[in-house]
Amino acid sequence: MIDTRIFIQTFIAVFVLADAIGNVPVVLALTKGMEAEDRNKVIDKAVIVAIAVLLTFAFAGQYILTYLEISMGSLRVAGGLLLLLIALQMLRGELNTPITAQGRDVSITPLALPLLAGPGTITTVMLLMSKSHSPHLAVVLGVVGAMFVTWLILRLANKIDSLIGVEGGVIVTQLLGFLLAALAVEIGSTGIRELFLQ
Repeated sequence: MIDTRIFIQTFIAVFVLADAIGNVPVVLALTKGMEAEDRNKVIDKAVIVAIAVLLTFAFAGQYILTYLEISMGSLRVAGGLLLLLIALQMLRGELNTPITAQGRDVSITPLALPLLAGPGTITTVMLLMSKSHSPHLAVVLGVVGAMFVTWLILRLANKIDSLIGVEGGVIVTQLLGFLLAALAVEIGSTGIRELFLQ
């Protein structure tokens, strides 16, 4: 049975962190001069790579933590702080990615990594995977669902950019940043309780 709460949390977290709408101008800049078909191939590859990276860390992350002797409480606090910093950058409009993509495959970097599957997203997926006894399917579906919506948005990059404009992109990014900040506080406070109230 799917844990609906974990699915919703995963979907929202991954979608917010991927920030597809906020990254539309970046995608257009990175693929400038490409035909629509070639741009779509780049987006397809980037989303597939991002999903593969997130699911790899979702399933193998716990083994890495065990090997390094890092508790889930510590990871939750660190992850919450990391997400909060990213959220504050989104709210302040400071989350920028240098565009130095000429002469290389932009679908891997910077599109898949770190735009779609950055440190914050990877940490969040690992944390959500550990939240209940059987969250695996919920997390997998949440990741795939969020990335599917992200894929749709990026495929419509030209239309969305002309529709919402630069100011609209800023507003959407700030709204998503606010939601991410709330999620960061929730994750961090859970970690603090685990560390100090056991």
